[in-house]
Amino acid sequence: MFYKKKGLPEENAVVICTVKKILFHSIFVELDEFQNLEGMIHISEIAPGRIRNIRDYVKEGKKLVCQVLRVDKEKRQVDLSLRRVPFSLRNKKNEEYKQEIKSEKLLEYIGKELKIDLKTAYQRMGYALIEHFGLLGIAFSDISAEGMDAIKELKFPKEDAEVLVRIVQEKIKPIEVEVHTTLSLQSFTETGVEEIKKALHEGELYAKKHEINAHITYISAPKYRVEVFSTDYKTGEEELEEVCKVIVESVHKAKGTAEVLKKK
Repeated sequence: MFYKKKGLPEENAVVICTVKKILFHSIFVELDEFQNLEGMIHISEIAPGRIRNIRDYVKEGKKLVCQVLRVDKEKRQVDLSLRRVPFSLRNKKNEEYKQEIKSEKLLEYIGKELKIDLKTAYQRMGYALIEHFGLLGIAFSDISAEGMDAIKELKFPKEDAEVLVRIVQEKIKPIEVEVHTTLSLQSFTETGVEEIKKALHEGELYAKKHEINAHITYISAPKYRVEVFSTDYKTGEEELEEVCKVIVESVHKAKGTAEVLKKK
């Protein structure tokens, strides 16, 4: 990657490394995300149990996900552990790093549209995006979902901002998750059917007013399915609860019964 962090990592941080040199009792690695920084993994931190030959576990050029154990700021020495990183965290870090590589390529593409190289693209917008969002991947995800609103605080030049948003929204589609529930709605009055229709319509109007992507479908009497599509599960569940609350309260006002049968 072109982008490298300045300074040193924090203790307990998880980092991507490349094996440079293998000795009898230790491994020397390059910290891929930092500028001109090497680290050392002692043989005891490679894997649990006794190790007879380090090369049974690693080889030169291999990418490793390690945990930072100690940092000597004066000597710029970093001690690392391979064995202390859980499998799930290792996978997550690898995916994050791969996503940043893809995001950097997208930034380079945006730069070409603006007739600038990657280094200049970082100077004009990349560094500011990373500082504001933490990662390029997160920045592009937010821009994809929110457009100009996501970067208005950064005050990019108009042309840069327009090209950035246009290309990101062309190349990256917002992640959409679906949550749903089944409602049992009944009314035993003469106008019961109309009251149920009215309650469902109120739910739809509420969703539209609050920009909630909701769909309500009839299953079979007295069951109705309410679906909400959102960018994350937490938001989706909250929006689903809001829409269902409007429907349930409307049915109750009409002296009917309303029950949530299942939720996912």
